[in-house]
Amino acid sequence: MQVGFVGCGTTGVLAQVRGGYGRRLTRSAGKWGAVANVGARRSALAAPVHVRRRASASALRMDAGAATEAKPEGDTKEEKFEFEAQVSRVMNIIINSLYSHPEVFLRELVSNASDACDKRKFLSLTSGGVADDLAVRVRAFKDSQTVVVEDNGVGMTRAECIKNLGSIATSGTAKFVEALGGQKGNADVSQIGQFGVGFYSAFLVADKVTVYTRSMQDDSPVLKWESTSASGYTIVENPEDEEAAPLRNGCGTRVVLHVKSGSFEFLENTRLKTLLKRYSEFIDFPIYAWEEKTEMEQVPDGDEKEEDGSPKMKSVPKTVEDWQQVNLQKPIWMRRPRDVSDDEYKEFYKTVSKEFDEPMAWTHFAAEGDVEFRTVLYTPSELPFDLRQDMFNNAGRNLKLYVKRVFISEKFEEFVPRWLCFLRGVIDSEDLPLNVSREILQQSRVLRIITKRVVRKALDMFKEISEREDPKDYEKFWKNFGRYIKAGVVDDQSYAAELSLLLRYFSSKDGSKLVSLTEYVQRMKESQKDIYYIVADSKAAAENSPVLEKLKAKGYEVLYMLEPVDEISIENLAQFKCKRTPDAEQESSFKLVNVSKENFKLEGEDDDENEKAELEELKEQLKDVTEYLQKALEGKVQKVQITDRLTDSPAAMVQSQYGVSPSMERFMRASSQASGNDDFSMFMGGNKVLEVNPKHPLIAHLAAKVQAKEEDPANRETAVLLYDLASLAAGYTIDDTGSFAKRVANMLVSSMGPVPDIPKAAEKKDSGSAPVDVEVVE
Repeated sequence: MQVGFVGCGTTGVLAQVRGGYGRRLTRSAGKWGAVANVGARRSALAAPVHVRRRASASALRMDAGAATEAKPEGDTKEEKFEFEAQVSRVMNIIINSLYSHPEVFLRELVSNASDACDKRKFLSLTSGGVADDLAVRVRAFKDSQTVVVEDNGVGMTRAECIKNLGSIATSGTAKFVEALGGQKGNADVSQIGQFGVGFYSAFLVADKVTVYTRSMQDDSPVLKWESTSASGYTIVENPEDEEAAPLRNGCGTRVVLHVKSGSFEFLENTRLKTLLKRYSEFIDFPIYAWEEKTEMEQVPDGDEKEEDGSPKMKSVPKTVEDWQQVNLQKPIWMRRPRDVSDDEYKEFYKTVSKEFDEPMAWTHFAAEGDVEFRTVLYTPSELPFDLRQDMFNNAGRNLKLYVKRVFISEKFEEFVPRWLCFLRGVIDSEDLPLNVSREILQQSRVLRIITKRVVRKALDMFKEISEREDPKDYEKFWKNFGRYIKAGVVDDQSYAAELSLLLRYFSSKDGSKLVSLTEYVQRMKESQKDIYYIVADSKAAAENSPVLEKLKAKGYEVLYMLEPVDEISIENLAQFKCKRTPDAEQESSFKLVNVSKENFKLEGEDDDENEKAELEELKEQLKDVTEYLQKALEGKVQKVQITDRLTDSPAAMVQSQYGVSPSMERFMRASSQASGNDDFSMFMGGNKVLEVNPKHPLIAHLAAKVQAKEEDPANRETAVLLYDLASLAAGYTIDDTGSFAKRVANMLVSSMGPVPDIPKAAEKKDSGSAPVDVEVVE
């Protein structure tokens, strides 16, 4: 059957039906027009049966009674067929290797049924007909151990049954089988979904599958296709089975699964209803599940009467059975964004995220062209519970992947980078195969395009939050998700520059307000060329760090890196690019400099010859002190040097050019100990540099003693105590806290002068009191 171009007003509808049932059918009507790829998911079953909904609680197959008299004339004829060799091999792989969860059979069959309804609707519209009440119905029967999936879609002819259910029915069959076969459970599933194997998933739960179908073409007979997943199948024309009766007055398909041992859980209608809501909640056509529920009914309570003479009533439970539609939620991502209200977006967020609060922001967009997909992304207002203990916990992912409105998974790490795992929403692709897998995603060009667009839209959403008039919105975002932005700087170098615009830190200018890198640059001193930062465990530790004394005195602002990920992310960023002033025409690059590194210099310091000469003179005068300290602290520090960056503190512990911060050192120490390596401290000392303030009184006293050649053990105690104090101020851990406490106590004692005599306690004199007589009363 060939259908060409069909005009539909000024817009027009391009309809292309390629010969035979189960092939591709596309419609296009503008950017947000309906696009349906019907039957392309697989060449297998794409149609199912018209069952009229009734108010009564009769069983699904009892619909046959109404159509029994309409049985067409003609003899019943059964034909036997052999499966193509490739199909047998494919079914073996599907049953034993392909699907990790047997429950997906329902997703596959319902998706086929939806395709059949969609195709019938389209063909009816193009021919001027009407196809109303298209629907899919699913019900389990415990007595016969069967599950029935039916629809009133396009149906199949005899030739289509043979082509669609007896073969893979798509070019490239040999390649498909070759790709899958002979791998002993490790099948390469990169071809799945392109060759129509979804129908065969029925054999995951059934040892026999019977298909009743009737095509919408005129004078088409009812057909019965049956197979036991072995080597062949049979086709019976005009069967006398009761199951086929509803088809004699209409078209569609009914799939009957004879459930095998080990899969009896699917004979529970409540189980089927749960699966339908999970996988098929957004299918375009109504999906009905059979529901049994208990209602309370009022009945007379024997012969008892009320005061007015009316019968006295009582409540008794009554079991009621009926069809219930399970896909009431409409896919808002299929609508134009301007047609969706804010309240609808908020309610949909609660549906997909299972949260009760409202989202902080959302974005809704569609991509068309070579790759078609639609997406609604949400930024939660709070950090999801599953991510509070482990920020990359896979259980915390809730960005749902759909293929043509059929739910696939919400746990694919490949769809968005891990630093966006907190996002909520849906991605609905028109181009991915329904039987999608990680192997497909890793090699998929479609995935790369989708990922790039999703990341871009997420960044735009975050930027919009940062530019809101109320700064508290972004402060809340940063409190919950700031760590993920920093992780993105580390993980995705391609997005590091854009993510750097979203970074926020506390600073020495105002420890209570977050500042962006752009704000920092635009209020830098005119002579300043670099962005200064310090790594610390807390704001208090950063504010009181000795290395900031000179910077604060000269009015320089320093950013505080207070989280473990800060050090890695800021070193990975290395430079930040922005305009020096809002009115600047071009952007400039600014180097990020850690002020805790040795030999840190402010811009222009080397140009002051007087300061340079003074520092060199002090270094020469205190050469004996630095050499003494270097010897006393051998193995603890790389070197000891004189510095002019200190104003109040006697010494500061800084890192060598390739050293690590105290927080990173603790992390590395814990990792080393966990691996059984106890020699960590032996090589970490080589990363530290002790800088000494030449103008501090403690250094002056130590210098006098060292230069006088006094062999006083207290000198070594002073040197080690100086090291301990500098280490504590910098945030490092002291290995021997007991010895540190003794040194501090000894220092306190010596500062108090000679120890005075402690007066003895006065002896108590005997009071000489007389004994007390006690009278005993009997």
